[in-house]
Formats: sequence, structure tokens, C-alpha cells
Amino acid sequence: MRHADHDGHSPGASWGMAVRATLHCLTGCAVGEILGMVIGTALGWGNAPTMVLAITLAFLFGYSFTLFAVVRAGLGLRSAVKVALAADTVSIAVMELVDNTIIALTPGAMEAHLDEGLFWGALLGGFAVAFVVTTPVNKWMIGRGKGHAVVHAHH
Repeated sequence: MRHADHDGHSPGASWGMAVRATLHCLTGCAVGEILGMVIGTALGWGNAPTMVLAITLAFLFGYSFTLFAVVRAGLGLRSAVKVALAADTVSIAVMELVDNTIIALTPGAMEAHLDEGLFWGALLGGFAVAFVVTTPVNKWMIGRGKGHAVVHAHH
């Protein structure tokens, strides 16, 4: 790839770059959200505490994936935290808003048990829709030097 593809200041970010950024975000969100939903459901928690745990863990895992990558690339911890926050906050927030809205609006999904297809279908379907909605957001941000464009400056 050319340097302009990585610096985030090119006239427009590529769809490929936006897809990769969104997949990166989705991976962290999915790990955290699935873990939170599984823990809350297994413990018999209500909808609100389960969603709060899932969203908190989605942000934690989403940020940590970026944090570890930029620390491994040689950035100090304080700077790495700033990069992770700048790179991932909007992407994770959009993804979580979309995903959790779909789960909350799917009849019976929040009451479904871990061994039911409805539980997994709503969760995975929410991720799929969130990916589709978040990718153009990431493309727009990267094209303006924001979001994952900040991470690319440190690779």
C-alpha cells in the first residue's frame, strides 16, 4: 500500500481500510460483548445489568486490542491509551449502540438462555448489522485522519 493509504489524510479512505478497521473493532467488541452476555445470562442477571456488563467489556476488549498493538509497536503506555481512545471510541460506541438496540428489540432475546438459538442469533445478527452500519462511519473518520488513521501513524 502507498503511504497515503496509511496516513489517514488522503482525499478518501479506501473501503478496504474501513472494513479492516471495522473488523478490528468488531473483534474486540464481540469478545467483550459475548463474554458479558454469557456471564450475565449464566448468573441469571436482569437485562440492564447484563447489557451494562457486556457493553463495558466490549469497550475494554476493544480498547485493549489497539492498546496492545501500539505498545508492541513501541509507544509508551500513556500515549498508547490516548491513541486507543482516539482510534476506537466512536467505532465501538456506534457498534455497541446498533448491536444492543437489535438485541433489545428482538422479542425474547434478552430472556433467551445460552443453549437457545435465539440468544446466539440475536447476538450474531446484531454484530452483522453493526458491522454494516459502522464501516461507513470508519471510512468517513479515516478519510479525515481520525479513528483508525491515528493507529496507522504508529505502525
